[in-house]
Amino acid sequence: MIRWIVTDLDGTLVGRDLAMVPASRDALRRFRAAGGQVVIATGRMERSALPYYEELALDGPAILYNGARTVDLATGTVVRSRCLPAAAWKALIDSFDDVTPGAYPVVFSGGRAYAVDDVPELRDYARRDRIELADPGSWTALPADEVTKCMLIGDQLPRVRVAGTTTVLSEDTYLEILPQGVSKGLALRELAEERGVAPAEIAAVGDNPNDLDMIELAGIGAAVGDGHPAVRSAADVVVRPCADGAVAQLVELAFQRNGWS
Repeated sequence: MIRWIVTDLDGTLVGRDLAMVPASRDALRRFRAAGGQVVIATGRMERSALPYYEELALDGPAILYNGARTVDLATGTVVRSRCLPAAAWKALIDSFDDVTPGAYPVVFSGGRAYAVDDVPELRDYARRDRIELADPGSWTALPADEVTKCMLIGDQLPRVRVAGTTTVLSEDTYLEILPQGVSKGLALRELAEERGVAPAEIAAVGDNPNDLDMIELAGIGAAVGDGHPAVRSAADVVVRPCADGAVAQLVELAFQRNGWS
């Protein structure tokens, strides 16, 4: 029986217009009304994920920052949190001077997002995620042991190798630098174990490489039809493209598995 549906947001539940695909939204509401639970798993931060969480009228934990934090957005309670090691953050600061031109850092700390560059790429990112980017004045002004994640945004993304970190591509132009071992899949595994839900009772869907390990963990792992080729290859099932109701099709599969009408 499928008890949880876990869904990525951008490119999976949320279309290019930044709105939820209506068929998918309505299907998730139907799944919840039947007794299932919906969990959002996204690279977004609290403020950015909250409007979608509220639109679905959710009341449980959400996996944020690609697994670095799990937060009950209804109450603000932090269920799980990981930060970059202080030494890793200091090494990243040193590396920013060598970052490929056209790639710009965004850093998340204490529930806020920071940037020192005022460029169209970052303004577009902030608009898309409905957040504000604060200028810290200097990267060294941020507490070294309270950095949740760093992103590099741009058309030319460098390779980043810093001890104590792991990197993942969440969009073609987004390289995310996370605490070592952090991922959506690990956060989902820990949350499910805590709540007594077996992986076989989970259906998960996503479109990009940052979704891979949660898709591989789930009893039904689904890839969006117009998602990354590596995700489609690894999934148990390839559902419709995002705009055509990818999540709605996964809900249909869950209803069939559960024998619900």
